[in-house]
Amino acid sequence: MLAVAILAAGKGTRMKSALPKVLQPLSGISLLERVLANCNQLEPQRRLVIVGHQATRVENALSHIHGLEFVLQDPQNGTGHAIQQIIPTLHDFQGELLVLNGDVPLLRSRTIERLVQAHRSNNSGVTFLTTRLSNPMGYGRVFANKQGFVEAIVEDKDCTEEQRTNTLTNSGIYCFDWKQLASVLPKLSTNNSQKEIYLTDTISLLKVAMHIEVNDPGEVLGINDRSQMAKCEEVLQQRLREHWMKEGVTFIDPSSCTLSENCIFGKDIVIEPQTHLRGNCQIADRCRIGPGTLLEDAELGTDVRIIYSVINGAKVGNNVVIGPYAHLRPKAVLQNNCRIGNFVEIKQSYVGEGSKVSHLSYIGDAELGKKVNVGAGTITANFDGTRKHLTVVGDYTKTGANSVLVAPIVLGSRVTVGAGSTLTKNVPDGSLALGRAKQLIKKGWSV
Repeated sequence: MLAVAILAAGKGTRMKSALPKVLQPLSGISLLERVLANCNQLEPQRRLVIVGHQATRVENALSHIHGLEFVLQDPQNGTGHAIQQIIPTLHDFQGELLVLNGDVPLLRSRTIERLVQAHRSNNSGVTFLTTRLSNPMGYGRVFANKQGFVEAIVEDKDCTEEQRTNTLTNSGIYCFDWKQLASVLPKLSTNNSQKEIYLTDTISLLKVAMHIEVNDPGEVLGINDRSQMAKCEEVLQQRLREHWMKEGVTFIDPSSCTLSENCIFGKDIVIEPQTHLRGNCQIADRCRIGPGTLLEDAELGTDVRIIYSVINGAKVGNNVVIGPYAHLRPKAVLQNNCRIGNFVEIKQSYVGEGSKVSHLSYIGDAELGKKVNVGAGTITANFDGTRKHLTVVGDYTKTGANSVLVAPIVLGSRVTVGAGSTLTKNVPDGSLALGRAKQLIKKGWSV
């Protein structure tokens, strides 16, 4: 059996944030959620989250994840003290305990599996991950022989100058034999410069301790401040881009673009520079997106072209052209072959097949039929100061420049709206609608 314990009790003071460190977002997902997701493939029988600082807030943030057990560490007196808190919870547990850190989000699932499998095969009291760092300042040093048997771990602050020359560092990721660990946990003391109870002190108390070296230090990067957060974001984004480039997506300037892990791409897609995708984006084949475009929770059909625009929570059909400088807001739905042009905003509206909203328009709470041509500057006046109202425009209808459609209103099919009109009443099929004030000319006005 396997239990997972995640250390998530620290304050994270160096983040300079009111938000607990483990809830800081990395590509839209909290650090702690990422750590939990990384071990899902192992299907552990128990998942324990050790909380402390803002414990209730952390628990509430994870309330959507079923099967978690929360253990309170109060006060927070070191990693060994944290694991001591789970002794009552696991008093009858038989198996391995995998210990992960809530601020180490980039560890790959396959690396965790490798650790657990190695531990089960070597019958040691503990097996843990190590890596070599060019600048190991702040990390505990691991002293081991060539066979991988560990003699000791010395925390950076407790190292001598000679010990600090060792670049093999402890990642803080362990797989223990729980029965052996539980027997030595009560023996830990605060006899160190920090006056804390270190989990690393169990290494010398267990009969056999072994390590596995991770070749990619990026996997075990911990996060203590905003600078380290940015480095982890860079690693994660590089992984995502490389994955999708192998799947047939072209990035013109990869380093200038960012993705969400929940993005799904088809084939032969081109992502132009300075394009960013957030949330659950689904992009079908042969789309060309950007430059300078932001998509969030957007769904695009095939052969869509978007330039310098923002698409948020919208659904776009096939062969649609958007931009530059268009804004599609949540619940905007565009059917096939539409054209949305310069400085157009569409909110919670349906735009039928082949319709065009080419420039300088706001379409909100509206239903447009097929092959509607919305003239420049057309506005659906959907708000009366209290409630939103619906505008319906029939097939093949055309609105002239600078028209205002005051909702609730229905325009039939094949209607023509004269330029500069403000309409407040329904218009039947095949009609011409005009709503202009009388033009006045006063001669001799200027002298």
